[in-house]
Amino acid sequence: MADVNRGNRPLSPHLQVYRPQLTSITSIFARITGVALLGAAILVAWWFFAASLGAGYYDVVNGLMTSFVGDVIMFLALWALCYHALSGLRHLIWDIGIGLEVETAEKMGIGVIVGSVVLAIIVALIV
Repeated sequence: MADVNRGNRPLSPHLQVYRPQLTSITSIFARITGVALLGAAILVAWWFFAASLGAGYYDVVNGLMTSFVGDVIMFLALWALCYHALSGLRHLIWDIGIGLEVETAEKMGIGVIVGSVVLAIIVALIV
């Protein structure tokens, strides 16, 4: 039987002693941006679906999507796409055995963060 009387000992590793690393945080954000991209795809599909239902409904949805809030949501979706793509590229590089040293992995994490912001701004300015 398992010892159910452990006393006051914390489980190991416990949140009180765990320090998140940059690589773990960027990996978690890759998952979050993947889910966010699904939400953005649903919004874009809704926009196209509204266009197929007629001008009145499309004007309402288009007004929401091209408002300030819609522009912010679409820019964040663009950033999420850039982040997710660069993070996936980083994982592909890791899969072939390159960049697995701690210093290199942290530099690649910073590169993904900075690169995604810069890439999203460049794409937003071009389009």
